[in-house]
Formats: sequence, C-alpha cells, structure tokens
Amino acid sequence: MGIETLNALADKLAGDLFFDTTHRTLYATDASAYREMPAAVAIPKTVDDLKALIRFAREHRTSLIPRTAGTSLAGQVVGNGIVVDVSKHFTKILEINPEERWVRVQPGVIRDELNQFLKPYGLYFGPETSTANRAMIGGMVGNNSCGSNSIVYRATREHTLSVKAILADGNEVEFGAMSGWDFTKSVSEASRRNGTATVFDKIILKTNAILSDSDNQLEIRRNFPKKSIERRNTGYALDTLLDMQPFTADGEPFNLAKFIAGSEGTLCFMTEIKLNLVPLPPRESGLVCVHCHSIDEALRATLVALPYKPYAVELIDDIILERAATNPEQQKNSFFVQKTPTDHFPIILVVDLSRDTREEIEQLATAMEADMQAAGLGYHYPLLFGDDTKKIWTLRKAGLGLLGNLPGDEKAVAVIEDTAVDVADLPDYIRDFNDILTKHKMHAVHYAHAGSGELHLRPIINLKTEEGHRQYRMIAEEIATLVKKYDGSLSGEHGDGRLRGEFIPQMVGAHNYELMRQIKHTWDPEGIFNPGKIVETPPMDTFLRYEANQQTPDFQTYFRYNDQNVLQHAEQCNGSGDCRKTEASGGTMCPSYMATRNEKDTTRARANILREMLTHSPKENRFDHEEIKAVYDLCLSCKGCKNECPSNVDVAKLKAEFLQHYYDANGIPVRSRLIANFARLSSLASLVPWAWNGVLGTPWLRRIANRVVGFHPERTMPLLEGTTLENWAKKRKPGFQGTSPTRMYLFCDEFTNYNDVQVGQKAIQLFERLGYEVIIPRHGESGRAALSKGMLKYAKTLAEKNVRLLKDVVTTETPLVGLEPSAILTFRDEYPDLVDESLVASARHLAQNTLTFEEFIAREMEAGRIRPDQFTDQKRLIKLHGHCQQKAVSSLVPGKKALSLPKNYTVQLIPSGCCGMAGSFGYEAEHYEVSMKIGELVLFPAVRQQPDDVIIAAPGTSCRHQIKDGTSRKASHPAEILFAALA
Repeated sequence: MGIETLNALADKLAGDLFFDTTHRTLYATDASAYREMPAAVAIPKTVDDLKALIRFAREHRTSLIPRTAGTSLAGQVVGNGIVVDVSKHFTKILEINPEERWVRVQPGVIRDELNQFLKPYGLYFGPETSTANRAMIGGMVGNNSCGSNSIVYRATREHTLSVKAILADGNEVEFGAMSGWDFTKSVSEASRRNGTATVFDKIILKTNAILSDSDNQLEIRRNFPKKSIERRNTGYALDTLLDMQPFTADGEPFNLAKFIAGSEGTLCFMTEIKLNLVPLPPRESGLVCVHCHSIDEALRATLVALPYKPYAVELIDDIILERAATNPEQQKNSFFVQKTPTDHFPIILVVDLSRDTREEIEQLATAMEADMQAAGLGYHYPLLFGDDTKKIWTLRKAGLGLLGNLPGDEKAVAVIEDTAVDVADLPDYIRDFNDILTKHKMHAVHYAHAGSGELHLRPIINLKTEEGHRQYRMIAEEIATLVKKYDGSLSGEHGDGRLRGEFIPQMVGAHNYELMRQIKHTWDPEGIFNPGKIVETPPMDTFLRYEANQQTPDFQTYFRYNDQNVLQHAEQCNGSGDCRKTEASGGTMCPSYMATRNEKDTTRARANILREMLTHSPKENRFDHEEIKAVYDLCLSCKGCKNECPSNVDVAKLKAEFLQHYYDANGIPVRSRLIANFARLSSLASLVPWAWNGVLGTPWLRRIANRVVGFHPERTMPLLEGTTLENWAKKRKPGFQGTSPTRMYLFCDEFTNYNDVQVGQKAIQLFERLGYEVIIPRHGESGRAALSKGMLKYAKTLAEKNVRLLKDVVTTETPLVGLEPSAILTFRDEYPDLVDESLVASARHLAQNTLTFEEFIAREMEAGRIRPDQFTDQKRLIKLHGHCQQKAVSSLVPGKKALSLPKNYTVQLIPSGCCGMAGSFGYEAEHYEVSMKIGELVLFPAVRQQPDDVIIAAPGTSCRHQIKDGTSRKASHPAEILFAALA
C-alpha cells in the first residue's frame, strides 16, 4: 500500500491516519505475546470515518483491526491491516433510561467511568474486568469480558441488549432482540430479496439455515463446552443462538447482538452499544481473605465458600504475593498477608460476602470460617471492610502487571491462561494441569476467578529461546487436550484471537468449526474485519514478540538495573495498559496520556518503542533514534510509573538513560545545558538579584527572555531573594531552644537556596523552636535538574561529590532532611544506581537515612519529640497537593500526619496526580499547553473551589509555581504552615 494511497485516505477522514514507523511500531503489540506491524493506524472521529475506512479496505483488499484500550491477551488487536483506534473520540455516553435500566454508549467509554456516571441513578454495569479503570465497553463486548464478579453478573453478553454496527457492505444496522415470529418474518423477507440481498439479509438466511438443521443442532449441543460453565468463549457463540427463539421454543428472544459479543471485531464494526443495567451492589463490602497452604487447598475451600452466595471468589497465589512485596504500591496493599508457619507466602482466597449490613457479613464470615476449619482448610481468615477492601481488589487486579516484573528473560506467559471448567471440576483439573507442568519440569502462576471455574494459569517461559518456543506450543497443545477432557472452554473471557483459534476444531469438532467459517464468510465475505482471529488463524507460535535465539546485547549504561539490563527493564512492560487510566481513576500515571489521550503518550508506548529499537536497531548506539525521542518527548519524568505500574517500569529512569546516549551521538541542546546548570546560573545571578528580578519580573522583558531560551512567553519565572539561604544561615546566631538540642542536618537544595529562601528560613526557625540544632553540612547541589534533562554524566559527578561529603556525617540518629522533595529524594532514588560501584554501599547508607521534611516530622512525632501542644488550637482546613516524587518514592501519609500536628487542623488530600510543571517541563514552549492541560484535569479546579481561608499546601517548588500560574492562589510549603501554627 503506497504512501500516496494512504495520503488520499487521510484526506477523507475527519480524524487522523498515521503510517509512520513510530505509530505503526506502537500499535504492533497489545498485552499478548504477539507482534505484527500494521499498515497504518487510524484514529477516527466520526461514523463517516468508519464507513470511509471500510470502503477503503474493500477497495484496496486490506483489513481493519478494531482497537480500544489494547489490553487483549490473545493477539486480538495485532495484525497487518489498519488498526482503528476508537478510544480517543468514540467516548460518549449517549442516552440513559433509568426506568427501563439501560444505557446507550459508544465503544470507547471506559467501564469504571460509566459506573461513575450511573451511580447517581442507583444503577450499575455489572461485569468488571481487572482492567476496568481503562477497559472500554467496545473491547468488553468484543471479548465477552466477565471479571471477578461473574458469579453474580455473568458475562458482558448477558448485558448486551443491542448493537449498532457497520457491516461489510457499508450499511449501518442495529441488532437487537426479536421474537421468534419476527425472526421468521425476517427470514422470509430476506429470501424474497435473493438477487439484491444485503449482507444483513445473508446473515439472517445463513443463521437460519445453520440453526434449523437438526444435524447441526446435535453437533452444537454435543461438542460445545458444558452449559454449567458460565465462561464459554470458544469460537462464535452458536450455542447461545441455538438456545434462543425460534430454535428453542421457550428460549429468550433471538438477538444477534449477543452473538456479536465475543466475536472480537471479526464480523462488523460496532458504533453504539445498548447495555442492561442492574441496581448498585450492596452498601457494605466485606472480604474474607482465606490463607491456604496450597492451590489445591484453596480450590477445595472455594467449594465451601460458594454456598454462602459470595459476589466473588478470587485466588491470589504465592508468586504474585512475592512480586507484590517488591512493588512499592502493592506492598501497601499486602498489609493483610500472614505468612505460613514455615515462612512462605500463602495462597489467598478472597471471598466477597458483600451485603447491606456489616452484621450480616460478620455472621456469614463466622459460619464460613467454621466450615472451612472443620474441613481442615485455611489457617488465617481476616475479614476486612471499607477502604481495606479497595486495597485488596487493587492487589488482585494488579496480578497481570505484577507478573511482568520478573527481572530476567523468563516471564509468566499468556498461553493457556484463560481456560474454564465447571467449578466442581476445578480442583481435579488443576491437579491434572500441574501434573503436566511437572512432567515438563515447568511451573505456573495461578490467580483469578476460582469461584467461576477459571484460574489464570501462566507458565514461566523464556520466549527468547528455541526451547521457550517449543514449550509455548507444547503446553498449548497438551492443555487444550486436558480442557476437552473436562468439556471445558479454552477461552473463558480473554477470547480466542490468534492464540487459541488454531485449537477450536479440537474443542468443538471439525463440523462446528466449519459452521463458524461459514458464519465468518457470510458476515465478512472479503475478510476486512480483523482476519486471522477465531477462524483461519495463523499458527499460534508465529508472529511472536520475541524470536527464538534472540540475542540481548550487552548494553553499557549509565544507570545500574538491578538483576537485569536496560532492555530487560523495558521488557517488564507486558502491555496491560495500567498507564491508560484517566484522571477519573486517580493516581499520577500517566499525566501526559491523561491530557492528550494518545497511545503515543502512555508509559506502555515508551517502554515499547525503547524495546523495539534496542532489539532491532542496526546502529552501534541503539539509543540513537528520533523515534525514541519523539515518544519520550511528553514524558514528564514524574515517576508515577515507578510506583503505580504493577510491572515497576521506571520510564523516568529510562528516559534519562536514553537522553544521555542520544546526547553522546548528537550533542546536548543549549536549553538543556542551561536547565541542568540551574544552580550555577542561580549562583551567578544571586550576585545581582535586582538585575535578574528586573528582567524576569517585568512581563514584556520576561516574554523576550523566555523566547530566547525556548520557554513559553506566558510562563512566569521564579525570582531570586535578596540573599541565599546558606548566607542567611551563616550570618545568624542559632535560635534553638533548650540546653541540649537534638542535632539534625538540613540539605540546602538549590531551589530553596536561591528561590524559596523564606521556606528554608521558616523551616530552620521551626526546627529550632521545637528544640533542634539545625546544621547545613557541606554539600553540593542535588543534581535533580541534570537528571531531568538526561545529563547523567554531569549528574553522576554531583551525586558522587555528595556521597563523599555526607557518607560519614549522616546517620540514623542524625538524618539528612530536605525541604524540596525532588531534590532530597534523589539520594534515595537515583544516587544508588548512578554512583561508581565503589560508592554504592555509601549511597545506600545515605538513602536509608535521608528524609523529606514531612517524614522527619512524622518520625519525631512518633518518638514523642514533637507534640501537638506545641502548636495552635485554632481550626483550619488544609488542602494538600502531594509532589509526584513523594508519591512514587516516599508517601503522602507523613505529609498528612505532619500537617495534622495542630490538633484542630484538618488535612484533606487533593486527588490530583502530577501538577503538570514537572521541573522545567512546564516552562518549555512546546510543552506549556500540555502542562496547563494537566493542571486543569484535577488540581486547578480543586484549588479554585476553595474559599480564601483554606490553606493550600504543596511541598514541591514546581507545584507551588504551577498553582500560582494556573489559579493565582498561593500555595505554602508544610514548613511555612507549621511555623505559622506554632503556639
């Protein structure tokens, strides 16, 4: 397909069409093991765009691959045609009818955001995938998604009332319920139009011909998975249609919308979906977390739990819990875990007993625990309520991502992860499953939907080896045979895609498979809708992301990557798309995606482009690629991914690594040098602060100066104080109170020293009033500015200087305390991985004894050395915006605790992610608009809503500057607030 042809198509679209290498690379993978370069990527805006794409595909014999969040696990959205991403523009909730309990949406509506919209109506869309905060309704219908609560709500198919879709001939049709009589009438009308029959007519006729045939009926009923298995997604749902009128007299009304559910975009292109709604879940959520010694014990405990009518019964195995212990965010969510008497991680069975009252939950939990103990099942049964239940569900949903942070080339691979059997058969099935793995000296991760007869089973395989490729096919073949033995479904909720399509003839028989092929060719005679999925798929071990005997180069990097190299760190991203959540879900990751809603601006895209180039680049310096630079451009280095990505992919670290290697090949831009040398320039300017402030404090002069250095003309600039904090501290007499003050060391960071001197002064005076001797030890600048611009060689010299100067000074008793989070936390985050090997031990010692201002206050409060009676009893409300680095490397809990020292101060966290400034990012001309857009997501509106007497707190200097520019409100550092609150 030539460029001229694609340009002509682009001209016909209201949306965008990309066919550059970068976009095609980013859309070559999903969350599966597959990789195939598409011809182009379309981001349609309108239904007319979709019709134009379908017309183009017919005329040019290419295909369309529908995509929403791109979290498919069976390669559903990987192919060589045009990927059509509807996640950006097809996001409207079109209509709701509370009385009839339905809602009509476009396919790009996010499941959790739909339920936020429905909550005021007392309504709820039931199926809940682990990806629900970014999974979109179109994808859920396409895969017939279920989720943890399918015991109660079943699958998406059961809630799909109608679908409006464009067929292969370009006609837009709405599929909905029709009585058996109406269906028979449609068959008659289609027969009369024989010579001019539309695709819709042919669909009706073919469906009737197949399902009216008694031999076909017998084959379908005999060979499809057991009806007792709720999660049946093997092939096209002919069994579901057969159970409808007129083929089953007392069946539900005939509805092809339910047939489209689970068809993976292979039959038509959905534009609207009408969904059934249910009442909100019970008011009280109560989870019993049954701790078991083994998988088998947990599965037998499941059968004990089910009679208590739980909303979910989910399993979390010991491997996931072990990985959670290495993830900063999931460590907090694992608070309830009690190891076995032999000090091993347990197998956790999470039983959701949600009801309307706590008393009812407690009664059920007590009875269930007694039954389990009587059966010798479990050893610990904590019952958790309220916010604690959210933490457990977050841990459970993070399972897929956590499996990505295995450090080497061996990964928990999605290959037989979606098998479903009758729940009564599950213990025997899993025993047989593990016997097969043991025979091959393999092991697997077990997690997810025990109560529905489906565990997500992921064998550990190295797909970079020939042996790994052999295991990939071998285990798929043997488990398919095992599933058939139990009359199970090879796909429970993740779909067949290109992974399981090869085995459908084995699962349902050759006869039924041929019926499915006929269905596909009737709906899609020219093969334009997502070909190679479900039927006529390529071999399941072709087009894999990793090649057999793939060599991992020996990268010489500036950072250390513990137990792995830089490529392996990027490869930890498994495509689960946690970075596609929006501001409505909370958290920091990923601010640029939240603002732009472009896949190119996700954490996943950045890991993917780096993996692709480091793997396939022909260059000696594999980092030297403009494609990487383009994708990393809007990375704010906020560190949100370090904390929130379940796979622990630290894209800020990867960006800095990339930039230094890129500079090695192409030189360092002038603006980057200026920013990295912020401390040196500020030191010079502090000799004549009146001149600096005269230029940057005068709007028209500032605009000129900003343009000269590449900053946005509307961005205000930080001004200098009349003195530096270091000079002020040297000239004054210590003001500490008491005869034997406690000594502490204050890190005088470059931002506080030159721009926020008053913050430093208030902090020193506060500590002294509280009985501390404050010493500013000899040290250099933090290196934060250099790190943010990827100048790692320079940052390394600064880090090593500070480690040498401070390693023999700082101790547990006399920690190093910092006011600016981004500066002080470099000691904890980047220094240990950056300094020379000879200094690593000293850097780690420093990291352990380096505290933010808030952490120090909280520590001293716990020790009883700082008390509430030292502060005012006045009532005040504080709204706290946390710094990104604090959220990623530290926590906001100490900040909330410190600001609550005055007994009548109420502290509320603003549920904001990144403020959008991110050091120099928000100053730069090309990033200013995105920076302000990020601020407008949550932070700016929240600040504007506050009355004048509400204190706005922000520890970060960039955050305070952004708040001032975006809202005209002054935000204060916690040190300023506490100093003002002294009694």
